[in-house]
Amino acid sequence: MTTSNNQNSNSGQLALESRIERERNPIKRFLLLLGPGLITGASDDDPSGIGTYTSAGASLGFATLWTALLTLPLMAAVQFICAKIGMVSGMGLAGVLRKHYPRWVIYGAISLLLIANTINAGTDIGAVASAINLLVPIPALILVVPIAIAIVALQIWGSYALIVKIFKWLTLTLFAYIAAAFLAKPNWGQVLKATFIPTIRFDNQYLTTLLAILGTTITPYLYFWQASQEVEEELRMGRETLAEREGATDRE
Repeated sequence: MTTSNNQNSNSGQLALESRIERERNPIKRFLLLLGPGLITGASDDDPSGIGTYTSAGASLGFATLWTALLTLPLMAAVQFICAKIGMVSGMGLAGVLRKHYPRWVIYGAISLLLIANTINAGTDIGAVASAINLLVPIPALILVVPIAIAIVALQIWGSYALIVKIFKWLTLTLFAYIAAAFLAKPNWGQVLKATFIPTIRFDNQYLTTLLAILGTTITPYLYFWQASQEVEEELRMGRETLAEREGATDRE
């Protein structure tokens, strides 16, 4: 049985690698090479984050731009660590916590995650409804329910491959930020100065905004999502059992 499972795992991985090698379209090949980190990183730019950054810009101008140089490597490091945990253990973070720590630790972590995720999900669904309301004359409050049902249905009945494909294409919307930056016509000298020369203030508004930026950028669900996606990728390769998923090859 173990030999058969290993053969299925290897064949699944080889099939995926073979598909990447055969793909001649450079764009499709690039998309196939992109892993869970792309989706996790893009999802971190959620409506609550957008609202926080917008509020920071409206109230403080360019004063907090320097935080991007701080939060980007921090977020990358967190994603990398969570990805490695998922790849090596073959489990998500909740499974790792349950295996190595007392119950009160896992219950505490999951409870906090549930609260944070519920608030984030409500904010995100409301923002999607508001965005659709800009295009069609339907009140956002009415749109919330069908949007929530559609998302739940996709998660229950949609395959992982389908969800990944949809999310990868949705990440292209991030290019709108580049266009918006040029259309806004900012003073690029001030932008560069604020980005590379930190502005530190100790008033309540600045410190509260700084804390909000750090909290919304390195958000709790990012840890669990990244590790879980690595496990899903291994399942996609045919590694059905925990024994097959544990450990990571040099190539991985």
